[in-house]
Amino acid sequence: MSTFLLEIVTPERLVFTEQVDSIIVRGVEGELGIMPGHIPMVTPLQIAPIIIKNGKQNKQVAIGGGFIEVRKDKVVVLAESAEFPENIDVDRARAAKERAERRLSSQSNQDHFDHRRAEIALQKAVNRINVYGK
Repeated sequence: MSTFLLEIVTPERLVFTEQVDSIIVRGVEGELGIMPGHIPMVTPLQIAPIIIKNGKQNKQVAIGGGFIEVRKDKVVVLAESAEFPENIDVDRARAAKERAERRLSSQSNQDHFDHRRAEIALQKAVNRINVYGK
């Protein structure tokens, strides 16, 4: 079976670079499976895990949004944040989830921008907790 080079990059660092069999990502239009020979494309990514498949092994990475660029020879994920389960501070993620839920439940004096920021913070925290738990 053929493979392709997957690179996951955040503004801070190169998180992952390795030959892989396939990946599953959640784009804004829904879930996408990327295999070798996939048509070139660029699409935004949702706050969701990426599943990396290599042989019988599956790895998950918590992605905090960004873009995926599928090229002929490689796939590049430009992520706002990216964490493997072993790097997730689950206590910090749970605290962030609770803070976001409190901000969302106390909607008095909240403008649309603050509400949206709280929703995004909640999505990121839940994503990190879910990836950590798998």
